[in-house]
Amino acid sequence: MASAVALTAFGGAAVLWQPAFHNNQLTASGRRVVAALGAALLDGSLPTVPAARAVAFEGLLARTESLIQALPRHSQAELAQLLSLLAHPGGRVALAGLHQDWADAPVVSVQQSLQSMRTSSVSLRQQAYLALHDILGGAYFSDASAWAHLGYPGPQII
Repeated sequence: MASAVALTAFGGAAVLWQPAFHNNQLTASGRRVVAALGAALLDGSLPTVPAARAVAFEGLLARTESLIQALPRHSQAELAQLLSLLAHPGGRVALAGLHQDWADAPVVSVQQSLQSMRTSSVSLRQQAYLALHDILGGAYFSDASAWAHLGYPGPQII
């Protein structure tokens, strides 16, 4: 209960300080968070050629925005609060346990932070991990261009 109250209070302040999702778009800080989380969660599924990787990330960011826009308003607000909290240095450390800025953190450090969230005894951290995992995974794998890299031919025509 206390962690939910803290998230609401700190998350609301973080949104006012530096929103990560505003006017139905990821802000620069939101894009940094999503890009770092995407690199960590999708490691091994992303193209390794730099140009193709850049295209994959732009697609991920665009589809993440579209996914957020399709959510009900209250879910959009909660997700915007979560991303804003993670974009804030204090929130990043408190919720993800990551001491480096998202743009500077190596993929392995972000993966360790995510693992810490996933296995945390604090349900709020687990819920945040699950939301991020599902949203970013869904946004990435919803596009057929991601399938070829994995060797998936696409759905069978029945």
